[in-house]
Amino acid sequence: MNWENFPLTPDDLFGDFVDTPPDEDEGPFEAIILPIRDLVVYPQMVTPLYLGRETAIHALEIAIQEDWPLVVVAQHNTETDEYPEVEDLYEIGTEVIVARSIRLPDGSSSAIVQGIQRVKILEYTQRTPYPMANVIALPETFEESAHVEALTRAVLTMLEKAVEMNQALPEEAYIYAMNVSDPGQLADVIAQMINLTLEVRQDLLETLDTTERLQKISAHLARELDVLELENQIHTNVQKEVDKSQREYFLREQLRAIQHELGETDVFTRDVAQLQEEFAALELPDAARKQVEEELARLAMMPAMAPEVAIVRTYLDWLLHLPWTKITEDNLDIKNAAQVLESRHYGLSKAKERILEYIAVRRMAPEKSRSTILCFVGPPGTGKTSLGRSIAEALGRAFVRVSLGGVRDEAEIRGHRRTYIGAMPGRIIQTMRRAGTLNPVFMLDEIDKLGQDFRGDPSSALLEVLDPEQNHDFSDHYLEISYDLSKVLFITTANILDPIPPALQDRMEVIEFPGYTEEEKIEIAKRFLIPRQVELNGLEAHPPHFLDSALHTLIRQYTYEAGVRNLEREIGSLCRKATRRLAEDKRPLTTVSAKTLEKYLGPPRYLSDHLEQQDQVGLAMGLAWTPNGGDLLPVEVALIPGKGALILTGQLGEVMQESAQAALTYLRSQAGAWGIDPEVFEKTDIHIHLPEGAIPKDGPSGGITMAVALFSAFTGRPVRRDVALTGEITLRGRILPVGGLKEKLLTAHRANVQKVILPARNAKDLPEIPRNILKKLNLVLVESMETALEETLLPLPESAAEPVGEGGIAAGQ
Repeated sequence: MNWENFPLTPDDLFGDFVDTPPDEDEGPFEAIILPIRDLVVYPQMVTPLYLGRETAIHALEIAIQEDWPLVVVAQHNTETDEYPEVEDLYEIGTEVIVARSIRLPDGSSSAIVQGIQRVKILEYTQRTPYPMANVIALPETFEESAHVEALTRAVLTMLEKAVEMNQALPEEAYIYAMNVSDPGQLADVIAQMINLTLEVRQDLLETLDTTERLQKISAHLARELDVLELENQIHTNVQKEVDKSQREYFLREQLRAIQHELGETDVFTRDVAQLQEEFAALELPDAARKQVEEELARLAMMPAMAPEVAIVRTYLDWLLHLPWTKITEDNLDIKNAAQVLESRHYGLSKAKERILEYIAVRRMAPEKSRSTILCFVGPPGTGKTSLGRSIAEALGRAFVRVSLGGVRDEAEIRGHRRTYIGAMPGRIIQTMRRAGTLNPVFMLDEIDKLGQDFRGDPSSALLEVLDPEQNHDFSDHYLEISYDLSKVLFITTANILDPIPPALQDRMEVIEFPGYTEEEKIEIAKRFLIPRQVELNGLEAHPPHFLDSALHTLIRQYTYEAGVRNLEREIGSLCRKATRRLAEDKRPLTTVSAKTLEKYLGPPRYLSDHLEQQDQVGLAMGLAWTPNGGDLLPVEVALIPGKGALILTGQLGEVMQESAQAALTYLRSQAGAWGIDPEVFEKTDIHIHLPEGAIPKDGPSGGITMAVALFSAFTGRPVRRDVALTGEITLRGRILPVGGLKEKLLTAHRANVQKVILPARNAKDLPEIPRNILKKLNLVLVESMETALEETLLPLPESAAEPVGEGGIAAGQ
């Protein structure tokens, strides 16, 4: 705050000033313009000016010597030392009179001026050697009212508080302001006192309405009060902390002296003794024992108030409380493990078999078994995490879990070095301490959601953790000694494998968790979900009975998922409504039917997968894999006159666009065999569309479907409506295998598809498909497009048009 800018009274500075109000009726007059930096002069205010630029000094001297009117104007750019151009000056300034001017030894000048009135620059009449301009006085507007009086009192009250809180403001400042009768001048006086930016000061100068100017200065003064209150609060808190630290030090020294006189040890000494007792009672590896001995010796030599005491104490606490040798005995009863897994989970045969194999190896060759790292991959809600808990229960081990979703810092895995303030071990060591044993079941959840940034790549740090050849000697940056993770049963979970780096995938045994079939979901609901929700919602006395038809409807029309999480939520919602009926003394809900669902859950949220009502030209039905299971993927083809362009819509990915181009190329290569005039391709635009355009689609498995739709559109032969296809197509018409076969066949089964065209090389995946699904579907394994077209295209109707090229251009309907 520049207190030197505070206005002085005429009696203090000069006696030759004439206190006459400006002549508001005076017309334009010519004046010398004096640019100043980072300062605004207000009317009736006395302000010192320091001039260092030679042009400004010369202009001031001419104004004094030749009695020219002088106008002080602020410049926009306050950083430059060069004399400003007239374009860099504000249009409104203040006419001043000079009370005193002194030339200083360094060549600069100092002047004391008093503002007279606000003026506006109309036009410049001279630019060099110093600017001159025609200016006109700006009269101020003011109307006396109760509002102005109240505003004036409020401003004075805030100014009084500011003077009390700011030591840089003398008490005379408030007294001076209190004796100013004009509200506009009061606003100018306060603007000189408080810290304001140049733009704000200039805005106040340009505000001619007295009431508006007073309102603006009131807002700025209120903001200044807030800053002062915050400064005082910070100062008070700092002072309290300093006083508290000094008091604590004094009391501790007194306590130390008293304890010394009584022959007692202090808290620090007792703490060190306790650590030594804990260390003596533990069995530690040689490296850990040596490290603890060294750190205990360091701690004993340190003063109690040394800053490093807390760091060493925390480090010792971690070393002494980690499970270095404690191991829980495994329950190697295979029958018991099988019973536990079967009672907790339905299906998941592959995962259960792998765990039973692990137990068998541990039982028959305990010394030769290596660390096992499993990776459960599947859609959300398929039981990956809960199966890990069941495995721990079957083995009799502790179960710990770490969620890796969103982890981007390598230090989250390996920890920070102790040189950092607040350093801690990584999540691996933290979780091992929480487990309390050296051989827990350790679940690394959502490993596919790991990220990386400038702080490192956590997935690379996991390479050591999940490598049986290395994890017996895991190095955490905080511990600085190796830790044995070889006895841990690591289980990772992921929704998809693609984001996981190949090196990390190579260290894990992947077990896929496919989506549940409708029959499996019904069985899971009956065995686990319904009993659990009945118990949670207090319905043991009146449990509702869920009909199979209700469960079918619930699965098909109220959930859309590969797992059972949303199914359990909907069952829980029905149970809560049943509980409410009991609480309201209404008749219990004894049976849940399909009609009951719409009454309590509202209309269906999802439309069941359905086929077209009739065979159509240019429309083929594909099968797609999604994270929620499978879905039908219709492909529409329309032919329109044009120049041979291929139009692809439906938000298709690059791979799917290439599949469409490959299908079209194969069609053109076979045009002669199918009676299609090759020249028609140059005159026809082909539009391939996949509905539900808001959903991104990608992958090569739609190639066979696009090819069938294209052949249908160009030949006019309809596609069978009860046939679905999946497979990748080559330029020579070969059909290559695809993934997600189980999910796709489950979708075909739900949609009442009669025949499914599959790549012949996918025959190896059929044993994984439930038998009841295989019995109801007619699966046709094909190796080439010729066979697929024979199975899908119907003969050309007698009333239909001839193939394109012979009878004109056809379009998919």
